[in-house]
Amino acid sequence: MKLDKKYTVLDYLINQLKYSKLLGKIIIATTNLEEDDVIVNFAKKNEIEYFRGESDDVLDRYYQCAKNFSSDNILRITSDNPLVDPTVIDDLIINYQKISCDYASTNLIRTYPFGIDAEIFSFHTLEKTWKNAILPSEREHVSPYMKKNSNIFKQFNLRNKIKVPLLRLTIDRKEDLELFRIVISKISERPILMDNILELYNNEPKLFEINSHIDSLEGYNKSIKYDKEFLKNQDS
Repeated sequence: MKLDKKYTVLDYLINQLKYSKLLGKIIIATTNLEEDDVIVNFAKKNEIEYFRGESDDVLDRYYQCAKNFSSDNILRITSDNPLVDPTVIDDLIINYQKISCDYASTNLIRTYPFGIDAEIFSFHTLEKTWKNAILPSEREHVSPYMKKNSNIFKQFNLRNKIKVPLLRLTIDRKEDLELFRIVISKISERPILMDNILELYNNEPKLFEINSHIDSLEGYNKSIKYDKEFLKNQDS
């Protein structure tokens, strides 16, 4: 979907990431489904490396992708967050390297808006998770097993230095898309940083009511229901 007359959601995400000073290689990890041929065509056209893997078992897709590219450390960004802030990413990378942890995230304890999300883990952490995670939610969302096992993995949570409203800046519904198109049309700076969005919010808070009724944990909560069914079937 296009966010303005020229650029799609994926265009915006890749462009935001290119402003990071510390990121290494960008790899698009998409699915084997025919409907995602368009993603592969985008990657080829923009000379971005890509990998195709499982549709529902995203953990396996990430593991096979990291293995294929011999990645030592993986920064995970989901493409429904096209305005992820490259300065926040760099801050997370710096702390991950300094602390030398297994898993670092912006949302172990959330202090950033939904959509300003990033997480980093080592290949060793990913491999151990891939071998041991069994619940549907753990396979679909990649990192829940890492988050739940702080006794196994050394963790770091990046806290925002200031208290900000936990706005919904992710795209799942048509209301989200509508909000993003308005936000992008009203902010001229590139990249669009979290501070730019918060400034717009302070000036026009009513804009952000468009999608405020949507549960930002809807996808994860849905997979938790599958966990219960899975465990029930295991017992029987």
